[in-house]
Amino acid sequence: NNANNNCCCLCNVRKTHVSSLFCLSGYLGVFAVVLKTNDESPRTDEFDKVELSCLIESISTTNPRIEWKKITRDGPSYVYFDKKISGDLEDRAVIREPASLLITNATRSDTAKYRCEVTAAEDQKSFDEIVIDLVVRVKPVVPKCRVPKSVPFGKSAELSCMEEEGFPKSQYQWFKNKEEIPDDPKTSLKFFNSSYTLNADTGTLKFIAVRKEDAGEYFCRAKNDAGHAECAAQKMEVYDIDVVGIILGVLVVVIVLLCITVGICCAYKQGYFSTQKQTGNNYKVPAKGDGVDYVRTEDEGDFRHKSSFVI
Repeated sequence: NNANNNCCCLCNVRKTHVSSLFCLSGYLGVFAVVLKTNDESPRTDEFDKVELSCLIESISTTNPRIEWKKITRDGPSYVYFDKKISGDLEDRAVIREPASLLITNATRSDTAKYRCEVTAAEDQKSFDEIVIDLVVRVKPVVPKCRVPKSVPFGKSAELSCMEEEGFPKSQYQWFKNKEEIPDDPKTSLKFFNSSYTLNADTGTLKFIAVRKEDAGEYFCRAKNDAGHAECAAQKMEVYDIDVVGIILGVLVVVIVLLCITVGICCAYKQGYFSTQKQTGNNYKVPAKGDGVDYVRTEDEGDFRHKSSFVI
């Protein structure tokens, strides 16, 4: 009842039931801090400026405490505290009255969620916060493309394209002779007879069985919301397999091996590879002296003369 009386006194309206409720809601709203934002999910390109909007819609405290925090997987960290910019944004951000955060030179590392917190000690509802999801887009760099120089007719072939700098993640397009290759060959008369699969997420172009018509110059384009980049065109040739030539080559190798084998067998038979065997010790038996006969005894282990020895 006291609140109703105070409300109606402030609003200077009659004490009716409807007007009392209207005045009461307005009265309490003055003593509550309420925040809003113009954009909960701002997007910007790398090195451009971006504003994280934090607007105070209602407040009574004349000097509220304003804080900004960056929320990452490692937890929240201060961006604006005690009226100072800190962290990575120390030299790249300013506060726009009353509480918005302006990043003057955004980088890819700024992509994160940011929380604006306002505390008003004199208000009945003394605290409010909003969360803003910032995405800094990064243009793709020139992708690395791999195109086989030559592929046998009827064989499979794979072309690859990859870049890792772009954010959001790049999507890939392939071009043949400067004309975009459709995701499904059956949707184009020019590529209707081709047998391939194209993955726009991984950048691979796989031919199941190449045809003569698949020969040409190929290049890849990586693109996202920030822009695109292309690799240089590379030529792919398709050639026929020379079956007759392969068979003749195999026959020549077989004939050469047979000739070598026959030659080795003949050489063995002619004795070119025979070796002279030697048995026993390689020394000559000394000739006996005139009139001297040597005998070795078992006990003495040495030579002694026979009785017929003559001086």
